[in-house]
Amino acid sequence: MCSIHELSRKDIVRIKKRLKRGDHQHDIAADYNLNQGRISEINTGKRFKDISPDGNEQPGLF
Repeated sequence: MCSIHELSRKDIVRIKKRLKRGDHQHDIAADYNLNQGRISEINTGKRFKDISPDGNEQPGLF
């Protein structure tokens, strides 16, 4: 299983785009060899909330 810390910024942006369009978390997790819980943490903003789906920084979230 991959570690969430091995994901690149591009990976995070792609994951957020997929979540935004409605892809299932378990499908995304399988594609990145991650636990579905890690995708849920990205979806809820617990992880990587400073990266938006368009790849821009969100000021004030650091």
